Amino acid sequence: MRLVVALIALLPGLLLANPVVRLDTTAGPVTVELFEDQAPKTVANFLQYVDSGFYNGTQFHRVIKGFMIQGGGFDKDGQRKATQPPIQNEADNGLSNSRGTLAMARTGNPHSATAQFFINLVDNRNLDFTGKNQRGWGYAVFGKVTEGMNVVDNIARERTTTQRLSGMMARDVPEVPILIIKAYRLGEENEEQEGQ
Repeated sequence: MRLVVALIALLPGLLLANPVVRLDTTAGPVTVELFEDQAPKTVANFLQYVDSGFYNGTQFHRVIKGFMIQGGGFDKDGQRKATQPPIQNEADNGLSNSRGTLAMARTGNPHSATAQFFINLVDNRNLDFTGKNQRGWGYAVFGKVTEGMNVVDNIARERTTTQRLSGMMARDVPEVPILIIKAYRLGEENEEQEGQ
């Protein structure tokens, strides 16, 4: 009876657990927890790309030591991948661009984020939301690295150069491509194997 009561007490916490995604990269695995409550649209968008296999074979195409590493938009050959429509910026969710957090990359338009994301290498509070205006929107944090920050730091140490990406010259591109081999929700791999 005590065991049943204990399990019932734990059930709400188990049901409300945040989604967890593993990025298997050529530099090693990185595990991220997604903050679904604080950034529901951003997390749903990211998981749509994860579940469809979109990120598989994409590269970390922008690596700036002491700042961030960015990926999720270009394939291994440097070609831009077609994305879903942009999403609403949720940077006004109270989360900060602190070390190890994931945030959505975007253009100068605050509501232009699609598939590209970045991992903060340091506390980048200058990227946080300050107001609903062109300069103040900031970059929406939607998750955090829970395992593999050493892998992220190793990626940040890679030598970079200027290379052509989708016909345009881009700076801070790793000389040797660093790929996301596979992105998937943690736990689903085990479930698939058990079902076979």
